[in-house]
Order: sequence, then C-alpha cells, then structure tokens
Amino acid sequence: MSENLDIIMFGALMVVVLSGFPVAFSIAGTAVIFAYFGWALGAMDISLLGALGQRFFGLISNQVLIAIPVFILMGAILEKSKIAETLLDTMGRLFGGIHGGLGISVTLVGALLAASTGIVGATVVAMGLIALPSMLRAGYSKPFAAGIVCTAGTLGQIIPPSTLLIILSDVMSSAFQQAQYEQGKFSVEALSVGQFFAAALVPGLVLVLLYLLYILARGLVRPQDSPLVTKGETPRLRDVYVAVLPPIGLIIAVLGTILGGIATPTEAASVGVIGSLLMVGAKQGVNRVILFSGTGSLVLVLLLAGALPVRLQKESVSNMEVFLGIFYSILIVVGITALIISLRACLNNGMLKDAATSTMKMTAMIFATILAASFFSLVLIGLGGEERVAEILKNLPGGSIGALLLTMLFLFVLGFFLDFVEIAVIVLPLVTPQLILMGHDPIWLGILIAINLQTSFLTPPFGFSLFYLRGAAPKTVTTLDIYRGVMPFILLQIVGVALVWLFPALSTWLPDIIF
Repeated sequence: MSENLDIIMFGALMVVVLSGFPVAFSIAGTAVIFAYFGWALGAMDISLLGALGQRFFGLISNQVLIAIPVFILMGAILEKSKIAETLLDTMGRLFGGIHGGLGISVTLVGALLAASTGIVGATVVAMGLIALPSMLRAGYSKPFAAGIVCTAGTLGQIIPPSTLLIILSDVMSSAFQQAQYEQGKFSVEALSVGQFFAAALVPGLVLVLLYLLYILARGLVRPQDSPLVTKGETPRLRDVYVAVLPPIGLIIAVLGTILGGIATPTEAASVGVIGSLLMVGAKQGVNRVILFSGTGSLVLVLLLAGALPVRLQKESVSNMEVFLGIFYSILIVVGITALIISLRACLNNGMLKDAATSTMKMTAMIFATILAASFFSLVLIGLGGEERVAEILKNLPGGSIGALLLTMLFLFVLGFFLDFVEIAVIVLPLVTPQLILMGHDPIWLGILIAINLQTSFLTPPFGFSLFYLRGAAPKTVTTLDIYRGVMPFILLQIVGVALVWLFPALSTWLPDIIF
C-alpha cells in the first residue's frame, strides 16, 4: 500500500473535491492526511515539509502572479459598470439584418469582454444575463442561443489577457527551467507572460473565426434558428465608434504595453484599471472634454516616456530634459485630474465597492487554491508521484506523440471535475517537464493545454461554463438545451486544437517575431 500512496492520494482528492467541500481546504486537508500516512508508513521523509514556508513565500512574492488581482479588478469594473450591455445592443442592431447577426454580435462582444476581463465565470454570467434573454426574445432557438453565449463567454480562457495564461506562463516557465537543469544546462532561459499572451493571440482569433463561420453557415442552412432582428434602427456610425472603440483601445493599451516591452504584466494591468475607470466615468456622464484630455495626456506620456525617458536625478541635466520633465508632469496632472473625477463618479453609485468586493473574493479563492496546491504537490513529490509520472510517460507507446496525446486526454477529463487553477498548479508541474524533455516546444505545448482546458469547460456533464450559464439563464432554458447547444462548438474547439497541433506556427510565429 505504501508504494501506491501517491495514486491513492490523487484519487482521494477527486472524491473530496466532488463532495462539494471548498476546493482549497480539500486540497490542503488531503495533503495533511497523506503526509501523515506517508510518514507513518515510512514512504515519505517528513522533513521535506520544511520547504513549505519557502514555497509559500516564493508564490506570494511571485511578480507574475501579482498581476492576477489587478486584471481581476479591471474585469470586475467593466462587468459592474454595464458597459457590455451598451456594446451588445449596438452590435446587435448593427448585424441584425442577417440571419445569425445577433449571434455574431454576441460572439464578438464575448471576444472583446474576454480580452478586457480575462475571467470566464464573470463573462459567462454577464453574457447569460444580458445576451441570452435578448436572443430568446428575437426568436433564436434555445439550444443555439445557449451554445453561442456559453462559448463566447469561455473565450476568456484563451484570449489574452487571461488569468489562465498568467498562471500557465508561470508553471510552464518553471517546467522549462527544470527541463533545462535535467539536461545539464545551468545557464537557463525563462519564459515570460508576454510570450504566452502573444502565442495565444492568433489561436484565440482562429477560434473566434471558426465560431463566426459556423453561426453564418447555420443561419443560411437553418434560418428559423436565428431569425432577423428588426427591433431598433441600424445604429449610426458615431454610435458604433462610441461603443466599440473604447474597449478596443483598452485592449490595445494593455496588450500593446506588454508585447511592446513598455510595461510588465502587473504595470499593464494597472493601465487597464485606469482605462476602465475612465470608460466608466464616460458612462456616468463625466465631462467628455475632461475625459478625452485626461486619456490623451496619459497615452501621450506613456508613449513619450518610453521613447524619450527623463532622469532628472542625474548630476548634469540638459535644458531639453528639464523641459520634457515639466511637460510630462503637466500631462500626468491632467490625466490624474480626469481619473479622480471618474473615480468619484464610480464611488457615488457604489459600483467600485461591488467591483472591489468581487475582486477580493476571486483573488482570495485563486491564491488560497494555489497555496494549497503547492502543499499538495510537495507531498505528492515526497510520495514519489513525480517519478511515477515520468516513468509512465517514458514507457508509453508512440514516444513523445503518445505521451502528449495521453496527457491531453487526461487534462481534458480532469477539466470536467477541477477548475483550471487546480489543474495548472497540481498536475502540470508533474507532466510538463517530461514533455519538454521529450522535445515539445514549451510555448506551443502551453497553448495546446490552454485550448484543451477551455474545451473541457464546455463539455457536458461537468463543464464549469455550463454551470455558470445554468445559474444565470432564464428558467425556460433547460440544462439539456445548454448541453445540446454547446456540442457543435465543442467540435469546433477540437478543430482548433488540431489546427494548432498541425500548424505550430499559429502559436509560435508571433512570439518569435516580438521576442
């Protein structure tokens, strides 16, 4: 029994998690019990747990993971401000003249929200509350409408900036470094969040394109499932610009600063929070002149400071540097003034309090899970789980391809039962170093895993996104409607995985160019 404690431990975790007990406590409790069993049966050196404090400190001080709560705050502000409702209404009227037009608008809005928030649960619930009733009122079939909403909301898994990609980049970077050490390299390379954001961008857009083509094709073949939307006039070009350009500008600001090397992910997330506050200020009726001048000033100082940095603390400062320093200061004052006015508008209607509360809850959940998973992984390694996984992968038929296929299938099944955070921090550190040692590119491998986990979010009967939508959907939409609706999109997801597998350049081309 003692030699199989690692397998029993993993099975026990599945049982405890499915019992409905809070995930973080389930993981940590299982680790405590099996650490004691391992010590009592002589299968584990209990002094290994002395490394626990160091592991926790390393996680809490990890510069990559610090970006998570800031990105969550950005998404929560956009979610609570109802900006998505305006965007959806405008896009729905814009595409309402074609069969499937409302479905196209929901998918595009889902992609924009995914790139703005990066939080699957929040996006699916928001789309379920906003988009699904509109589609049902327009005469869309319930399964088709539910499938579109569920899938569009789940794009937050793969389109950057994504919480999954931030955690995945940290895990894959550690696995890559571990693989290099095992190969005898002591001058190791690291992977950055920016590389994974760049790698996920093209595959994410390919998935969106697959969804849009399917919706259009179904509109032609079965027009009764997606009737024309005649309610409301076609929006003016100015209305489209006002609704669409601010979210796109926010996405470009966040991703552009990361991919351009101007800011770290945490700093870029802060740029996103400031941008979302200014967007909310505009929605709350703050003077447009103040907002435009403040936004323009902040964008200008961001670009100029990157191209023409000023160091006034030097011993010799030129007149040009003094002028630029004064100019930058004026721009910052104008920007901060607009931000304070927007912030006050957000505080007056209580929206910011709701966003901060939501951020605290989600951040606490994610970090509690990550810390508990670190404890679990340490005990699992102590019981020999790491060596067992390496041995299994090495002995599989088909070599590196067979090992990758089995891993992808295993992660797909795990996605029915566990959230991506638990999978990323418990399972991936065990399997990814061996897959990298077998010759698989770590960035390509990470994107395959990300799309795989996104697919498992949609798969009945346990897909998390299905439960999110079930909680937000009207009572007229049954669970069976949701299951039937997502099936075609699951096939499209599999096509997306196959495309990235067969054409690795889809995920490696952009990071190779930028980095």
